[in-house]
Order: sequence, then C-alpha cells, then structure tokens
Amino acid sequence: MEQKLANPAPLGLMGFGMTTVLLNIHNAGFFPVSAMILAMGMFYGGIAQVIAGILEFKKGNTFGLTAFTSYGMFWLTLVAIWLLPEISTGKGIKTDEGFMGWYLFVWGIFTFFMWIGTFGKNVCLQFVFLSLWILFFLLAIRDWTGSILVGTIAGYEGIICGLSAIYLAMAEVLEEARGKRILPY
Repeated sequence: MEQKLANPAPLGLMGFGMTTVLLNIHNAGFFPVSAMILAMGMFYGGIAQVIAGILEFKKGNTFGLTAFTSYGMFWLTLVAIWLLPEISTGKGIKTDEGFMGWYLFVWGIFTFFMWIGTFGKNVCLQFVFLSLWILFFLLAIRDWTGSILVGTIAGYEGIICGLSAIYLAMAEVLEEARGKRILPY
C-alpha cells in the first residue's frame, strides 16, 4: 500500500514569500517595521517554514529540508535581533548596522550555494533563489554603507523575490488541486 504525502513546499514558499514581500515594502520605504511584520516573521516566515522543512525531511528532500528550515530560522533570528535589545536590560545590546551587514552577507553566501542547488530544477525556483541572493547582498551593502538608495532598491527587489515565491507556491497548489499544470513554472 502506497502512502502519499502532501507537498510541503507551497507552505514554505508562502511563508517565505508573504513575509518577504511585507518586510520589503518596509525596506522600499513605504511603512515602518511594525508588530505585523514581526508576527509574520515569527510565525509564517519562521515557524511555518521550519514545519515545511521538517516535512521535506520526511519526504527525503535534503534541499527542501535545508532551505525551509534554514530560512525559517533566518526569520526567527531576525525578529530576535530586533526584539531582544528592546526586552532585555543590559544584555540585549542592539546590533550595529555594519555588523548586521555581515549577518546578511553570510546569508547571501548560503543563498548563493542554495541557488546553485536549484540548477536543473524549475526556472521559477531558480529565480526565487537568484533574486534572494541578490537581495541579501543589496541589504548587506545598505547596512555597510548606510545608503538609503541601495535600501530602497533592495526593497523593490525583495518584493519581486517574495512575489516569485508566492507565484511558485500557488502554481504548485493549483497543479495538485486541478490535476494539471495551470500556471507555468
């Protein structure tokens, strides 16, 4: 008897995509960081992606496990970096922007190698990782230089990155729901 497991990738892609779009609306300069972005980062970008990663483990997908669990933890650590200085006395020292640049740069290196891992997979997934790699480096440059222009460009680029992940998630959901490919990917 064959056991069919659901595809956890759309959950992870939606958690990543929606949270990325919302944060980058902030980065583009439209709104300040708020509790809405922090909550999305903790729960949908963070916990939902970790759950998707664990489910990818069950399916035997090392790439999906590594991507979703890692980026889920990215969101959780990012929220912690922002919140810990606000809620602790004396021990939660705010992270200097230049050092945040290194945090983002390291995530960019990780993402570069994950992008290489998408070669041979669908073009949409390749675009998600390529645009995320570019986003991390733009954000690192923004934090190293203090450039508002680079931050704004990163924000728009991040919106595109997040929307591409949402598109891929919906393409996969619709394909499974309808039994045929509805949206090309």
